[in-house]
Amino acid sequence: MTSKTSPESPLPIRTVLQMVGGWIGKLGTVWVEGQITDLSARGGTVFMTLRDPVANVSARVTAPRGVYEATMPRPADGARVVVHVKPDFWVNKGSFAFTALEIRPIGVGELLARLERLRQLLAAEGLFNADRKRRLPFLPGTVGLICGRDSAAERDVLENSRRRWPAVRFKVEEVAVQGPYAVGEVTEALRKFDADAEIEVIVIARGGGSLEDLLPFSDETLVRSVAACRTPVVSAIGHEQDSPLLDLVADVRASTPTDAAKKVVPDVGEQLTLVRQLRDRGRRVLGGWLDREMSWLTSVRSRPSLADPVRELERRAEQAEALRDRARRSLSGSLDRAEDSLSHLRARLVALSPAATLERGYAIVQDPSGEVVRLAKDVAPGSLLTIRLSDDRLTVRTEDPTRTEEPTKTRKPRKKAADETAS
Repeated sequence: MTSKTSPESPLPIRTVLQMVGGWIGKLGTVWVEGQITDLSARGGTVFMTLRDPVANVSARVTAPRGVYEATMPRPADGARVVVHVKPDFWVNKGSFAFTALEIRPIGVGELLARLERLRQLLAAEGLFNADRKRRLPFLPGTVGLICGRDSAAERDVLENSRRRWPAVRFKVEEVAVQGPYAVGEVTEALRKFDADAEIEVIVIARGGGSLEDLLPFSDETLVRSVAACRTPVVSAIGHEQDSPLLDLVADVRASTPTDAAKKVVPDVGEQLTLVRQLRDRGRRVLGGWLDREMSWLTSVRSRPSLADPVRELERRAEQAEALRDRARRSLSGSLDRAEDSLSHLRARLVALSPAATLERGYAIVQDPSGEVVRLAKDVAPGSLLTIRLSDDRLTVRTEDPTRTEEPTKTRKPRKKAADETAS
């Protein structure tokens, strides 16, 4: 139902508040869940604030003392509860609050079930994946520490870190680490450190506690804030057996605050020992290499070619002379064999030459055409014949066999031996 109003016809404030009260009264009773803060009692009434653990939303709740005392165990500040409430609006003051009709604390089993559902949801989104976790720097310049006020966790982290590396620097933010304000203060400190360029690692540390005490470190808002950080985050919550969701989303999980100091800062003694070992190892490696190279150089220098290079040249010269003499002997033998072969060939040629036959007293008769006369019947009477002797020639004319005359001897000058051989 709406009312028409204008500057000329406004509604009285009481009317508007009565209308608001009527709308709120139509809601009836509802069951709500939240975290109790600002718990106090005055007279027969218990006052508290019911805070939403995820969003920054809260509402005032009043409960009769009998309703509060009937709840077992009685809830305290920071307790998670389910409350059956009736909304009330006081027209006189224009204020709104819930009246609790029944309060039920959330049991440990139910808390664990809710945490498991939240864990599965965040895991499905990939917030716990190993590939998104960042490595810590070897030696951070400045470490941001988020811890409780004047807590043992703060002392453990600072003392152990400075014992391991005295020059390490810390920026400390002391916040509430349990109760209704823990999530907001830890998240704000985390945002502040993540925006600081000097801080290279953020450590969130708290000592042990019950499941309810550690609930802020499984809060969805805080877990998502850690996942969104650009600076590596180390979770050091509780003891070894404690496992809040912050451990799963952090880049490094430390079992205790002391373990966080060991993971964040290297031990100067261990590093000096490592440097000394590496230096000794380097010396051994370099010394071994030098020894091998010196041995190789010594063996090379001891070789005959380098130890006595003139002797090697002499040996090579001797080999060259031996090869030269061998070549000369081989060539001389080849020439001798060729000369013997030529002599044998010349002797055979002389033996087969007609000149040798002529020297033994034989003669060759040739007709004018140069043909050798082999039969007497082939020569006609009166033919001019040439008789070739070993050293000259005779020209004769044949006669009738019936006539007897003194043959005429014609001597010709002796030709060269080459012409005779050719003829």
